[in-house]
Amino acid sequence: MSVFTLCVKDSFSAAHRLTGYHGKCEELHGHNFQVEVFVKGQQPEDGGMVIDFAVLKRRLRKVLDALDHKFINEIPFFRERASSSEYVAVYVFRELKKLMTETTVLLAEVRIWESDTAWVAYGE
Repeated sequence: MSVFTLCVKDSFSAAHRLTGYHGKCEELHGHNFQVEVFVKGQQPEDGGMVIDFAVLKRRLRKVLDALDHKFINEIPFFRERASSSEYVAVYVFRELKKLMTETTVLLAEVRIWESDTAWVAYGE
C-alpha cells in the first residue's frame, strides 16, 4: 500500500528574546513565523482521505493560538528552555501530537520558518 505525505501551513506572530545569547537576538524582538506540518499515512482501502486537511488545519490553529501575539519566553514550556526556533518546533510538534488521535496518521515533522530564508524542522 502507498504512503502519502500531507502538509498544511499556517502562521503566527510572536516576540521572544534569547537569554544567554550574545548578539542582537538577546534583545526583545519578534517574528512572523510560518509553520508547516507534515503527516504521513496510507490511503484507506475505500480510496478516501488520509486525513481531512480541514481537521489538520483546525488542530494546528489551536496550537498556534497559544503562541500568537505572545511573548514566548512567558509560556510555561519556555521557562525551562530557550525560546529558539528549535524549541518552538518542539513545542508545536508535541502539542499537536496530543491532538492527533488517529492511529493511521503519523505526525512526521514540524517546520518553523522564522524568516523567508531560515527554517528548522523537528520530528520524533
